[in-house]
Amino acid sequence: MNRLPGTMTALHLVGNGGPEMLVLRHDVPVPVPAADEVLVRVRACGMNNTDVNTRVGWYSKSVTGATGSAGFGSEAGQDGTWGGGGLTFPRIQGADPCGEVVAVGAAVGPGLMGCRVLADGWIRDAVDPADRSKAGYLGSERDGGYAQFCAIPARNVYPVESDLTDVELASFPCSWATAEHMLTRPALAAGETVVVTGASGGVGSALVQLAKLRGARVVAVTSAAKFSDVSACGADVCVDRASAGLADAVVEAASGPVDVLADVVGGADFAPLLEVVRPGGRYTTAGAIAGPIVDLDLRTLYLNDLELYGCTVYEPVVFEALVGYLERGELRPLVAATWPLSEFREAQEAFVAKAHTGAMVITID
Repeated sequence: MNRLPGTMTALHLVGNGGPEMLVLRHDVPVPVPAADEVLVRVRACGMNNTDVNTRVGWYSKSVTGATGSAGFGSEAGQDGTWGGGGLTFPRIQGADPCGEVVAVGAAVGPGLMGCRVLADGWIRDAVDPADRSKAGYLGSERDGGYAQFCAIPARNVYPVESDLTDVELASFPCSWATAEHMLTRPALAAGETVVVTGASGGVGSALVQLAKLRGARVVAVTSAAKFSDVSACGADVCVDRASAGLADAVVEAASGPVDVLADVVGGADFAPLLEVVRPGGRYTTAGAIAGPIVDLDLRTLYLNDLELYGCTVYEPVVFEALVGYLERGELRPLVAATWPLSEFREAQEAFVAKAHTGAMVITID
């Protein structure tokens, strides 16, 4: 094995705020894996909304607006991470590293050495993994994959046997595991109809493919310019998100009420779209890019016997299922663009613009 360097190139987040808080450094110490960890030489790392939300402090309860890139300044307070706490700076973000295991901790067997791996970003408590309150996230509570090397608990890395490239594999973990969780909790079944909002994004396009894999009928809400892209992912019918009377347009496209609403948008369309769900139907969410504060008529909830699912910390079986889909070749990667780590600011601004379909991935030389 080649001798590991002492320092590496890494992207430091140095505070909450705008893109100016992202600083590329070339003198960051290479992490030393703890006894139960492995060291991964990162080759690619997928970009995600959580990177932006954490940087700008959007998770803070004091922030009520839509997601964005400029930063919320003093509004963010000390609860700007997904778990309601503050972030320790500097922090290396990036929840989706793909790379090769180049070192293992003292308690890890040699079997992982040299393997190409993906990482389950949810770092659960080693003693009490079922307690969601004890979970941390790669790139948030601990350093992640926007660096040449990343230390990860061995229990969180999965060797993947696939012909897909490192870039293609890196497009999957966060977005696709989130989508798999969103469909697992409400138990979407074959023959059911699901509405997917934000269907051109990383999670949305994953929801479309994973729902079709389950044999469901998919009504995708997206911009008219992206109909062909989303249809290529498997959507049965697309609805223009700019439609006057969006809920009515969805009902017409679905030929009636729907079984499941899979929503990552929230905002003003939440209330009318919830009315589209049939009695006994399910609502599932893992995001609110149009705004987290919504109107909810409790009569809609209880008179229609609806089930509402919030989806953040999933069980390990969700990620295991994702790896299985990948190794069986059942999923089609959708990479819109790649950027080198040195151009991360530009890449994230392009990501926030949402003009793309699918994922954007950072390459790590």
